[in-house]
Amino acid sequence: MLCFSALAPFADAIAKILGQTLPISLIVLFRFVAQMVILLPLVALTRRTWSFTPRVLRLSLMRTVLHILGIGLMVAALRVLPLADAIAIAFVLPFLMLLLGKFILHEEVGPRRLAACAVGFAGTLLIVQPSFQQVGWPALLPLAVAVNFAFFILITRSVSKDIDPMALQVVSGGMAVLILLPVLGGYYLWAGPAADLTAPNATEWMLLAGMGAIGTLAHLLMTWSLRYAPSTTLAPIQYVELPVTTFAGWLIFSDLPNGLAALGITISVSAGIYIILRERAMLAQP
Repeated sequence: MLCFSALAPFADAIAKILGQTLPISLIVLFRFVAQMVILLPLVALTRRTWSFTPRVLRLSLMRTVLHILGIGLMVAALRVLPLADAIAIAFVLPFLMLLLGKFILHEEVGPRRLAACAVGFAGTLLIVQPSFQQVGWPALLPLAVAVNFAFFILITRSVSKDIDPMALQVVSGGMAVLILLPVLGGYYLWAGPAADLTAPNATEWMLLAGMGAIGTLAHLLMTWSLRYAPSTTLAPIQYVELPVTTFAGWLIFSDLPNGLAALGITISVSAGIYIILRERAMLAQP
C-alpha cells in the first residue's frame, strides 16, 4: 500500500501533463490498452483462472464503465486544478464509503463516525472553496470522481471474491477498449475536422506508456495488499498519498496548496484517520 501511495500521484501527474495537449478520450483509451497489454502476458504465463459466471460478467461490465468514467473525470479535473487540490478533494471517498455502508449495505455506523464524516466533508469544502473561486464548477469534478469510485469499490469488493484480481484487470481492460473504440470512432467520424484529432508525438507516446504502466502497477499493488491485510489496517497508509501528491505537484508543476486548502487537507485527513481508528476499535470489541 505504501508503494501504491508513492506511485499513484505520479501517474496522475502524467495524466495532468497529457491533458493539456491530448483529448481526454485518447488518454482514457490508452490507459486501458496499456493495462491489457501489460497484464495479458502475465496472466497467460502464470496460468491464472479465467472462469466468469454471468453474475461476475455483469458486475465486471458495470465496474468497467465506472472505471472509464472515473478516470475521464479525474483527467478533466487535473486539466484545471492543481494536482494536490484535485487528489485532496477526491479523498472525500472514505466518508462516502462509510455513508454507503450505512444506507446501502445497512452496516452499523455510530454517531461519532457520522460526526467525523461531517467534519471531514467540511474540510473538503475548505479545499474546494479557493479552487471554485478560481476555476468555477470544474472544481467539483473530483467530488464526482469520489462518488464514482465509491460505487466502483463496492462492486470490486463483491467481484474480487469470485475471480483472480489480475485476470479481472485484463478482462476489465478488454471490456473498456471494446466500449471505447466504437464510441470514440463514431464520434470522430461524426465530428469530422471539428474533432481536432491529432496523433500523439514521440514524447506523448512515452508519457502515455508511462502513465499506463505506473497506473496498472499501482492498482495491482493496492489489490494485492488487500489480499494480505484488512482494509482497516491499510487505509491509514493510503493517506501517505496526500504528501506525496503535494511533493509531486511542487516538483513537476511548482504548485502548492494555499493556506485554506492546506487547512482543509489537515481536517479531512484527521477526520479520516479518526474514522479508521473507530472502525478498528469496533472490530476489536467482542
